[in-house]
Amino acid sequence: MAQRQTTDPRVRTEGAREIAPDLVVIPDQGVRLVPNIGVIGGTRAVLVVDTGLGPDSAEEVLAYAAARAGDRRLYLTTTHFHPEHAFGARAFAGRAVYLANRAQAADLAAKGPGYLDMFRGLGDHVARRLSGVDLPAPDVVYEESAELDLGGRVVRLRAVGRAHSRGDQVVEVPDAGVVFTGDLVEAGQFPILPWFPPHDTDVSGTGWIAALRRLAAEEPRTVVPGHGAVGGPDLLADAEGCLRLLRDETWARRDAGMPEERTAAEVAAVLTARYPDWSEPEWIEKGVGCLYTEHTEHTATAEDKEKEG
Repeated sequence: MAQRQTTDPRVRTEGAREIAPDLVVIPDQGVRLVPNIGVIGGTRAVLVVDTGLGPDSAEEVLAYAAARAGDRRLYLTTTHFHPEHAFGARAFAGRAVYLANRAQAADLAAKGPGYLDMFRGLGDHVARRLSGVDLPAPDVVYEESAELDLGGRVVRLRAVGRAHSRGDQVVEVPDAGVVFTGDLVEAGQFPILPWFPPHDTDVSGTGWIAALRRLAAEEPRTVVPGHGAVGGPDLLADAEGCLRLLRDETWARRDAGMPEERTAAEVAAVLTARYPDWSEPEWIEKGVGCLYTEHTEHTATAEDKEKEG
């Protein structure tokens, strides 16, 4: 479980800034469990990306988006099912059409209640923000990708496969060169690998690395991470580099027969030395647990291919 929250994770829209014409980011302002939220406009419609943690934050986001939209139609999408990104969706019911990929919708239905209970245990601030949460099903569910025509601007929604979660989705605004990555990328923070066996083991370090490589190959100009400051494509390179180092250091020790607990301690020392200014180092141990298991899967797959060859 993540560490207890000592600050109020409320979205504050007064910090919103336009990073491209009619494309606004409501920043996390450095507060844990507050995501970067997008408000993307076209001539006919406006798309909101992520909701904030619970009804109060979502209602503030909705009011801000509705004021910007005027008489334009509203849509909502969420980068993945985790509470600070999707658990305010009910506030948009009847006001916006909610879109998500099928794997994310399944995650929300199957794991949402468990994550709600888990996050309520992170402290009074979080529990208060999650009061009254009701988890709706998306109005529109797509398989792998969807295009949303906002009027003069087409936004692409794309499932990336199993990575930070089963249902991670990126939101691309091609005309502006902008991509919203959700928690595939965090700026100045170690990757969040929600490895909680036996309850949730769907995170994939290897899948995550592959997803970041595909995103980097598309050469976006602006990257909006799930948390942390908006930046350029270097954010993708930093996230991939950290995950590759985590994988390589874990697998080298796994190959040498080192126990997982000792591996976690040694790998944490390596990564914190490489990235001394990054926050959330407690996720390194979870990442080692994930990749320790994926090493076994990777080895078995390689052996099967060798036999087939």
